[in-house]
Amino acid sequence: MRAFAQIIKSLFLIELLKGLSLTARYFFAKKITIQYPEEKTPMSPRFRGIHALRRYKNGEERCIACKLCEAVCPALAITIDSEQREDGTRRTTRYDIDLFKCIYCGFCEEACPVDSIVETRFFEYHFENRGEQIMTKKMLLELGDQHEKQIAADRKADAPYR
Repeated sequence: MRAFAQIIKSLFLIELLKGLSLTARYFFAKKITIQYPEEKTPMSPRFRGIHALRRYKNGEERCIACKLCEAVCPALAITIDSEQREDGTRRTTRYDIDLFKCIYCGFCEEACPVDSIVETRFFEYHFENRGEQIMTKKMLLELGDQHEKQIAADRKADAPYR
């Protein structure tokens, strides 16, 4: 009996008709395409985009050169050099992130004790020349200054989860 049913299915192309009916159902359904540059999809406050270094309200950089982010980075994308200042505090002299190596896991952000390194919501960036993918300390601080309002708002929204 099973062989007979298989012959009938193959003779009348039942599987093909099932596939065509599924295609027809989606063909006539309402489309949900988003016109990307003009329309944006909603984004989670926990989205991880390009990195930024934050400053305190007095303008001093937050990074204390503890190098926890460098140690926790699974892709070894972060390079930090530091020196001690006259007042006894440590600050970074070099803070580089190679964005080609980075896997945007967020471990650096989680490891930072002073909330210095963060991943912003900014994801629309590109590189045209070799070497532009390495974000230096100056570039990261500039990104932090540009996106500080959004970063602070995301931190406030994310506070119950921390």
